[in-house]
Parts: sequence; C-alpha cells; structure tokens
Amino acid sequence: MTAAKTAAANDVHGTTSAWHATASLPRYSPLTSIERADVCVIGAGIAGLTTAYMLLREGKSVVVLDAFGVGAGESGRTTAHFFPPDERFFDIERSFGSDKAALVADSYRKATDCVESIVRTEHIDCEFERLDGYLFNPDGVWNDILEREYAITTRLGLNVRRFERVPGLHFDTGPCLRFARQGQFHPLKYLDGLARAIERLGGRIYDRTRALDLRGEQGRQRVTTGHGQVDAAAVVVATNTPFNERILMHTKQAAYRSYVVALRVPKDALPRVLLWDTGDPYYYVRLASAGSGADHELLIVGGQDHKSGQDAHPQHRYDEIEAWTRQRFPIAGEVACRWSGEVMEPSDGIALLGRNRAGQENVYMITGDSGNGMTHCTAGAILVTDLIVGRSNVWAELYSPSRKVLHGLGDFITGQANTLAQYTDWLRGGDVESADQIASGEGALLRDGGRLLAVYRGDDGGLQAVSAACTHLGCAVHWNAGEKSWDCPCHGSRFAPDGQVLHGPARRALTAATLEGETGAGTHPAAEDERRTD
Repeated sequence: MTAAKTAAANDVHGTTSAWHATASLPRYSPLTSIERADVCVIGAGIAGLTTAYMLLREGKSVVVLDAFGVGAGESGRTTAHFFPPDERFFDIERSFGSDKAALVADSYRKATDCVESIVRTEHIDCEFERLDGYLFNPDGVWNDILEREYAITTRLGLNVRRFERVPGLHFDTGPCLRFARQGQFHPLKYLDGLARAIERLGGRIYDRTRALDLRGEQGRQRVTTGHGQVDAAAVVVATNTPFNERILMHTKQAAYRSYVVALRVPKDALPRVLLWDTGDPYYYVRLASAGSGADHELLIVGGQDHKSGQDAHPQHRYDEIEAWTRQRFPIAGEVACRWSGEVMEPSDGIALLGRNRAGQENVYMITGDSGNGMTHCTAGAILVTDLIVGRSNVWAELYSPSRKVLHGLGDFITGQANTLAQYTDWLRGGDVESADQIASGEGALLRDGGRLLAVYRGDDGGLQAVSAACTHLGCAVHWNAGEKSWDCPCHGSRFAPDGQVLHGPARRALTAATLEGETGAGTHPAAEDERRTD
C-alpha cells in the first residue's frame, strides 16, 4: 500500500463541489492480495474513515476499501454542516416517544462533539467552527411547525431560543428558532486528516478497490474484490447505501438528489450562521472559505430535493436555488460552482446504524443519512465502534437497521408504490426514436428491436450503448443531464455514461450492448473488468 497526494481531490461526478475545488487528498494503491484484519471497513467517506480511526484507537487492526478513493463519494458532495435533524423533533417524538427523541438529540450532540475532539487531537486544519443555526418559516411568520419544534426542544432541555428574526441578515426572516453551538467544516480537509491519522495508527487503505461480495465463513467475513480479498472478524459497510443487502434494506429507505449552488460574497459581509427553512421545497445555507488568498467567501445554498433518477433535466433546480438566493442575498456575486449529491431518506425518519440483521451479527452498516450525513455518519461510527468492541450503547435499539418500519408507514407504502411504478418504463418507448437525436455529451433511452438501451453520445460524436437494466434489481435507468450519469429511479444506483458503477447498491456495471448498424459501441475496459470480477 502506498499513498501520494493528488493536486485535486478525487471526483467521479459530472459537477465539481466547492470542497473538491479547494482540497487535495491522498491516493492509495488498489488491493491485489489477501489481507487479514480485525475489521474491514468498506467506504472511505466520513462514515468509513471515522469508524476506522475510532477502531484503531481501540487497538483493532483495520483495512479500508473504497471503489474510487478517499472522499470520492457523497462525503465530497455534502454542504458539511451539523444541525438538528431534517425530521423535526416533534415528528420524532410523535412517532417514537419523548425518550427516543431525547436519544436522537443526545446522538447529534455527541457526534458534533466527537468531530471537534478529533479535529483538536489530530490537529486537522479543516475550518471546523461552532456557530448558531436558525430555523425559519419562508413566509416570515410564526407557524405551527416552529411552535411545535420550540415546545419539544424546550421539554428536552436543548439550547433553543425564539428570536424575532435572524440577526445580521439583509432580509427579514421573521420569527425563528436559534439552535446554539451547531457546527460546520471542510469535509475533504477533514478526511485528509483522518486518512493521515489512520496511516499513523497502522490502518491500511486501498482505493480503486470495489467490494463485490461479502460472505460469512466460520464466524468471520470474507470480502471479495476485483483482484484481492480481505478476511476479517467484522465488516462495516459504510457506502452511503449498502451493497450487501439486495432487497430488504432498500425497502426501508429511498434515494434523493439534493442540489447546491455556491456564490461569491465579500468577506465578512454576512454573519457566520447556519440557516434552514420550513418550506417545500426547503433550503439550507452556510458560508465557507473560498481558499487561501481569496478575497471573497462562498455562500453555499442547497435544496430542491427529489427522488433520484426522476428528473432527467435538473438544471432548473440550480436556477431556482440561485433565484431564491439572490432575492434574499442581493450582495451575492457570480456563481463559483454548483453540484448535487445523493442522500438516503429512511422511511421512518431515523438513520439505520448498527448490526445488519440476524445471521450477520459481525456485519455492520451506516446508512440513512437523511440530509444529515456528517452527523449521522459520525454517530454511526461511535455506535458501531461500541458494538464491535463489546460496549453497550443506548442508541443501539433506536438506530438498529433490523427494526421494523412501524412509524412513517404511510411514507413507506407511498415509497414502495413509487418504486414499483418505475418498472413500467419497460412497457414504454424510448426517450428518442433514433440515436441521431442524441446530442453530443448527452444520453437517452432508445428502443432497439426488443431491447431498451441506454445510449450516450460522446463529445467526439461516438456512441456508447449499454443495457438500460440496472444490475441491482432490473429497473430501467434514466439519464441525468446534470451529472452526466445513468441513475436508477428505484433504489438510487448510479452509473457512468459507459456503464461503470458510480453508486450502489448495484455492484456490476451495466451490460455492454451494440446498436444495430453500429460496431464497437458499448465496449469499455472498466465495464468489462467489472463484469468479470463480480
């Protein structure tokens, strides 16, 4: 295993986040042998590296695998803030009771404290700071949502106060709730520091190494990759969505895309606070550094969420975020960058953290980030570490991935109906009648005889054809013009234009195909290698 710093962060997406534009990350060799460890962690984002770091501090030997590299997944697509759950505390109390709502609050507080502690212990320069967050109603009035949230947070003893407006802003938010001592940081600079700490503690990290299979044998787990294996006493699946569960876990959560626009603003022109509103669609706001020597800061605004794979032309969402921002922040200048990320929304609003399920007691997962990935990933790392080393944790039952979906049942049923409806794509025609209608740099579904193909035309005019069938559960993928990818509208798998897997739960590339009358279409070394090794 060798590591070398890259001048720019690893990014496998069609757009570049502010974090990728202002960070460098280590690159490691792929796994090409058989390794043994106490724990194999799959995924080198916030969840995976935090878990690896904490287990190493407990004296465990750890191997980390990632299909692309440190920070190449959704951790580099976040807005990287720590604030209260997207699922309001009053909703959590209504569904789970006051005791469980208190546990959620406890996990959020301890997760933020944990990050702050790691930053200080490892001297990580990642722009971590504590700051206040404000929840407001976009209509500018005190409403039922604010009232109920104020009531429950007061009963829970949280440091929440009512303000008549967010102080220091150019626009009047109207009545709001202030959540004191929240946090934010630069996620990729944090991951860089974690990776260095993991190496120092003896951890082994391998990138360009996709985990393809996970099997239990004689009380241990064997992780198979394209060119090697890891034999471990325990495995932690920290891949945003679990690849090792084919069906069950994907009925408990749904994939959504969230969009982000970063605009330049003069330094020190805006108060350093976090903002999020109660609207639909909702928006969330923070400030970030534009990099060393820059004469401006970045105003980062996200929102406009929708089910993954269910908006082929999402560019309008960036436009709507920008319009919303300029209306409230006229000081905002040009757009510096824009990007999107994938979040996993659990049906009952509570993350899925801990032991996988009965029969796989030594397999653990961290998923269901629900738009609070930095917090949930860190809470998951704390919980999983406790379980692996044999410590009790009061969050274990609350976050257990094996729990039944008894709360949020209506959302669960609606979500499953939405998923089933996507399979009717196989009964319809394609997006275009001929490949001639596909513009350079774009993709579309095309009926070719009895087949439904996903066809991409490169900038050079050449065609790349693959089967439209997602290799997870066979749903027809849709083109994402914003990220230049094929996205599955059923369970959130994503593929590059050539069919290579970008995001699970799919493990295999889309099957290469040849258009009638075309030669050479659909062949790609990476895609072929992925199929051979699955």
